Amino acid sequence: MEYRQLGNSNLRASVIAFGTWGIGGGSVWSDRKPTAGDVSSLLDAAKDAGINYIDTAPVYGTGASEELLGEALKGRRGNFLLQTKCSLNWRGDGGNFHYERDGFTVNNDTSAGAVRKDVEDSLRRLKTDYIDIIVVHYVCRSWPVSETMGALMDLVREGKIRAVGLSNSQPADLDEYSEYGPVALVQEQYSLLAPRHGMAYFPAAEKHGVTFQVYGALEEGFLTSPDFVDRTFPRGDIRGRLPWNTEPVRSRVHEMFRKIMPLTEKYRCSLSNLIQAWTLRQYPDLSLLTGFRRAETIRDTVRCLDVRLSDEDAELMWNAALPAQVAEISK
Repeated sequence: MEYRQLGNSNLRASVIAFGTWGIGGGSVWSDRKPTAGDVSSLLDAAKDAGINYIDTAPVYGTGASEELLGEALKGRRGNFLLQTKCSLNWRGDGGNFHYERDGFTVNNDTSAGAVRKDVEDSLRRLKTDYIDIIVVHYVCRSWPVSETMGALMDLVREGKIRAVGLSNSQPADLDEYSEYGPVALVQEQYSLLAPRHGMAYFPAAEKHGVTFQVYGALEEGFLTSPDFVDRTFPRGDIRGRLPWNTEPVRSRVHEMFRKIMPLTEKYRCSLSNLIQAWTLRQYPDLSLLTGFRRAETIRDTVRCLDVRLSDEDAELMWNAALPAQVAEISK
């Protein structure tokens, strides 16, 4: 495992981070309902692989992901850096409508009061007295950045959080937030099939010295195998809403796989490893956030750190993906 400092913080994290969106279940991830025991076993496998960095959010399963982690982390909280988020909540006490799902109305609220309530709720669900990194889940212009960051900096001073990040944001947001306090990382969607937002963000991340954390590098499984592209999903499942399983994009993705599959033999790696290795070489300070629901996925993922693509093969992958790429994905 490789470890790096997260931006300008004093937190040293594994390059691969454990994403827990999938363990929240619900209609978004409809094919599994993990227990605290399942999550505990996943943490065992993560620790064995050298992963010390966990990402979650209040809305992952409307509290379920945080609650499961809280149970699974008992007795070993200090072994992991724990990252969760603020701004999206279902308390019904204000904010801008964001979505309805599984009987809950989720609003986006970056006011000082909402940020503090979000953190207090997460501390309770996670059964911890501090959170290493709080990420503003969806940057919102309805409240002044000075108010949002003021609340976050107060929480840092109180010892309830240690660092701050942004997600689903723009480079201009990073510029403004950085005026009011240190931002350690930005967490943004980025993949071989949807690279544009990340590419546009890299210069701002470099300018501010922040870690760029990628989510969606494997496009929720669509970049793990050709067979996955032909799967169907129940209504509401996030994977059924992505463009890769509808024509004409589906055929273009299959053609991309046809062109790059020989590289898995050359590098003796899985297709997932090939995609992850390509992703890691795109920015010097990149954190690869990967969703894990099975221990074998953890063990396979860490092998991507051993894959060193040549410039020619990285370019081959880029050119093969071009016809299937989209500008941006809304999840």
